[in-house]
Amino acid sequence: MLHGKKLVVVLPAYRAAKTLAKTYQEIPQDIVDEVLLVDDASDDQTVEAAQELGITTFVHRENMGYGANQKTCYTEALRAGADIVVMLHPDYQYDPRLITAMAGMVASGIYDVVLGSRILGNTARRGGMPLYKHVANRLLTAYQNLMLGTKISEFHTGYRAFSRQVLETLPLKSNSDDFVFDNQMLTQATAFRFSIGELSCPTKYFPEASSINFRRSVIYGLGVIHTSTTYRLWRWHLKQPNIFKDAPKFRLAGPSSIDNKAGDRYERCSAASQETD
Repeated sequence: MLHGKKLVVVLPAYRAAKTLAKTYQEIPQDIVDEVLLVDDASDDQTVEAAQELGITTFVHRENMGYGANQKTCYTEALRAGADIVVMLHPDYQYDPRLITAMAGMVASGIYDVVLGSRILGNTARRGGMPLYKHVANRLLTAYQNLMLGTKISEFHTGYRAFSRQVLETLPLKSNSDDFVFDNQMLTQATAFRFSIGELSCPTKYFPEASSINFRRSVIYGLGVIHTSTTYRLWRWHLKQPNIFKDAPKFRLAGPSSIDNKAGDRYERCSAASQETD
């Protein structure tokens, strides 16, 4: 518990067998109530590693994408009764010890969303972020700040903390199942007027850390531009996209949040017996 609030850490995993243990061991267990991992049909030993660590694990029956992974993460975190959810990549790129600070900023009630920024303090370049990714990050963030009217240092970090209200309110089901989900979610948070805070987060780039290739980076970048432009058109009442609709059917915690087809898409694994329920 943190300030009387249940804190759940979610780990969207894909081929994280080599880095999961290091990530998990640095999670501040004294304040974290539960850790959930969702494996997106990895072809390595990610699930086995998670079970050995005693992590509550859910497995997609087939690879569904990074965005779909997060949808499962947040659905299960809400079911677990989370008041605060921190999304941490299990590739050991972000420092798990900052969970306390990030969750505390949400628990204080000052911020609804908190981002671990790789740009504040220039930690990305010091940590080894490739130059082309750093330049693209800065250009895309500048464009988004212009379109959204925000002053965020980085929209593209994979280290985030959310209040329960954010996850229950945003129409996350309408978002992409691919990498642009991250960007759509922050754009939605802006559209729904949630407060967003940031703190500087050291990062590490190394062979085992997950990273999308150049082609996927280009696709992601185009998706970011499309999302930001769509937001501006929505603000001008020229477009009414689903990602900004305040409709229960698009919410994870709406009437359709308990998806009857979920069992066809993923299953829970038992850490104790290492058998699926």
